[in-house]
Amino acid sequence: MRDPGLPVRSRLRNERPPMDRQALCDYLERLLPPAAVEDYCPNGLQVEGGAEVRRIVTGVTASQALIDAAVEGGADALLVHHGLFWKGDSGRLTGYRRARVARLIRADISLFAFHLPLDVHPELGNNARLGLRLGLQRTGSLDRAGLLAVGDVPQGPAGPTTLAAFARQVARALDREPLVVGDPERPLRRAAWCTGGGQRYIEEAWPFADVFITGEVSEQTVHVARECGIGLVCAGHHATERYGVQAVGEHLARELGLEHRFVDIDNPA
Repeated sequence: MRDPGLPVRSRLRNERPPMDRQALCDYLERLLPPAAVEDYCPNGLQVEGGAEVRRIVTGVTASQALIDAAVEGGADALLVHHGLFWKGDSGRLTGYRRARVARLIRADISLFAFHLPLDVHPELGNNARLGLRLGLQRTGSLDRAGLLAVGDVPQGPAGPTTLAAFARQVARALDREPLVVGDPERPLRRAAWCTGGGQRYIEEAWPFADVFITGEVSEQTVHVARECGIGLVCAGHHATERYGVQAVGEHLARELGLEHRFVDIDNPA
């Protein structure tokens, strides 16, 4: 079913001057430089589509559902956080991988993917945008790359924010109930956070924060939180990483005049 909010490709022609695909690629790599942080996937253009770009769709993961939505919406380019290719993959284009790539090529849509460079961008990145959404006042990072953010938890008029109150705030802001570990009445003043699969950073976070916010949870992370005495809030990989790529799309629309639409493909993980 076509999303009525996404005009078909035929309606896009002649509305705005197109942007050269390579110029867009160069712009994105200046905005989110792949060399800024060591990664385990290719960042930048992953699948080459048409030479001109007028409309760009953004989303978290280059799933078949997102690709189909981009095709239905008449997109010339698709920008995601989780692309199609990762170190350690077999390199074979079979099964669902072939289907995704074939759909992009048939529709002449370029696929751009930025993983860790998007996480760490100081204004448009996933950490930056999650902090803003949760009302956290970021003061810096606990690592050189910027993957582990740290900041202050806003305090309420009645006194320090508790872990239980903060968890309710997270649920409202992200529209999902987080997994919470720790004393509900624990007062929170300092927070550390890393979106997505950043649960391993709890060992770096606990000496400097009262609560650690991330997306995923691993079995051992719960034990570390309990034994180190830090609150743990796991709000979902997808839910914590919806906002960076959306912010980049809005930036491209504002700065380059591209037509942009963010498509949220629901994912409970």
